[in-house]
Amino acid sequence: MKRAVLALADGTTFEGRAFGSFEPSAGEVVFNTSMSGYQEILTDPSYVGQIVTMSVPQIGNVGTNPDDEESSRPHATGMAVRELSPPSNYRSHEGLDAWLARWRVGGIEGIDTRRLVRHLRTHGSQNGFLSAEAISEAALVERARAVPSMEGLDLATGVSTRERYEWTRPTPALFGPPPPAPALRFHVVAIDYGLKKAMLQFLVDVGCRVTVVPAGTSADAVLALSPDGVFLTNGPGDPAAVAGADRVVAALIGKKPLFGICLGHQILARALGGTTYKMKFGHRGANQPVQDLATSKVEITSQNHGFAVDAGSLAGKAVVTHRNLNDGTVEGLAVPEARCFSVQYHPEASPGPHDARYLFDRFARLMAGEPLPR
Repeated sequence: MKRAVLALADGTTFEGRAFGSFEPSAGEVVFNTSMSGYQEILTDPSYVGQIVTMSVPQIGNVGTNPDDEESSRPHATGMAVRELSPPSNYRSHEGLDAWLARWRVGGIEGIDTRRLVRHLRTHGSQNGFLSAEAISEAALVERARAVPSMEGLDLATGVSTRERYEWTRPTPALFGPPPPAPALRFHVVAIDYGLKKAMLQFLVDVGCRVTVVPAGTSADAVLALSPDGVFLTNGPGDPAAVAGADRVVAALIGKKPLFGICLGHQILARALGGTTYKMKFGHRGANQPVQDLATSKVEITSQNHGFAVDAGSLAGKAVVTHRNLNDGTVEGLAVPEARCFSVQYHPEASPGPHDARYLFDRFARLMAGEPLPR
């Protein structure tokens, strides 16, 4: 195996072995605590510009397959793992090593990922440079320091669809015969800031025909499609930097029912007059406890975000509906009279618990004329 080094901007370095592509990788180094689903993570467009560290020691056991991809290709710029395992799953079409090499994404294995995760948790997510080149570690640290900050980057516009398209395919059945096709009672326009395929499938599951439009689509163009509701998708980067997004969403509030997830949640908050901020190391994993403040019920959720909504900035503008029980951050908001709501976490997530999938039904009921719970 070829030697590789992951260098952080603060001067910390990790030496290991290269896998996947041997091309250099640059980006913000973050960690994910999920125990499975690395392919869904790597193909989530929210990871554009990031090197993902998996905290679970053995990665690669289930290989890769086309059914588990959240988009058409991996978007993470690199991957760091403790031990790369060969595939041993009947669903595997290709090993992780070969799959990453095919997509020209670099990886490093054999490093102490526990140490790396603890370092990022203590000092915060920071930029890094991953390379198998025969150059000094000091030079790699300088390259890491030259990587642009995630703060202020509009990455959503870059990964959004370029053309409008229709989606009517429900969630596929992995085992047994496919379920009956749902009756598509509603028309939803999804503004694509970097969406995951599962979101569209879940919307179809609750009876929606979905028209996906680019991130830069105007409010007038969205309304001209005569939707029953508008969906604001997840995506990467700084919500404050997504060109014109808050103005577009502000023009839609009160016109149609709105449902936002992750970046869509943050953009809705900004459209309402709230503010967002960059977190120290973010939430990335499938075990985040969130409390519904109306019912006091706790949901275990899957999350992937490095920015959050400032609760104080929403006073008098929206109701905070959900809170993270680990750090108290805002996990959901609503404006019942304007028929809009959003959550910071991923109810559609794979991997992830299914506690929050009811939110898609809530959106369907909202489009059918039912009020939001208060």
